[in-house]
Amino acid sequence: MTLAVYPGTFDPITLGHVDVVRRAAALFDHVILGIAHNAAKDGARLFRIEERVALARTALADVAGVEVAVVPGLLAEFCAQRGADAIVKGLRNGTDFDAEVPMALVNRKLGAPETLFLTAAPTHAHVSSSLVKEVARHGGDVRAMVPDDVAAALARALGGPPSPAAAEPPPGAFLHDNPGPSQKRRTNP
Repeated sequence: MTLAVYPGTFDPITLGHVDVVRRAAALFDHVILGIAHNAAKDGARLFRIEERVALARTALADVAGVEVAVVPGLLAEFCAQRGADAIVKGLRNGTDFDAEVPMALVNRKLGAPETLFLTAAPTHAHVSSSLVKEVARHGGDVRAMVPDDVAAALARALGGPPSPAAAEPPPGAFLHDNPGPSQKRRTNP
């Protein structure tokens, strides 16, 4: 049986993370989404680790062969304890690559298995947990970036509505470039 660990803080889990897990599950018999404590992100963390675990389990409930676990210390030690064959990381851009390569090298030096990088799907390449939290803090609609339960949890945590109603476009804005029979073009008088 092949086993991969996909580590991160997942604060919160996004649809990009879910996509990486689904793709990793097609490559490995078992995937562990390892929710880690990252001291560098302490000030920016919104959800307690128990909440992050619960949200991830709900988001991944339909993916066979996936487990959500807490990584209590060094990733290399966790991988050794669980018998991992690989670490999986998602890359959205060159900045992620620049940050992840040194971590992969250190993990390997500490005895962890090789790190495999999966390129983000184009639909999720712009999505990060930090961006999701920032948009949600300002009342923006994050439903296209996170699972439904996460959108609701963000609204509860930040005291806002779970999903903002679609705003009426201002006068002069066009609803569509080529309006259909049921759509009218708005113009300024």
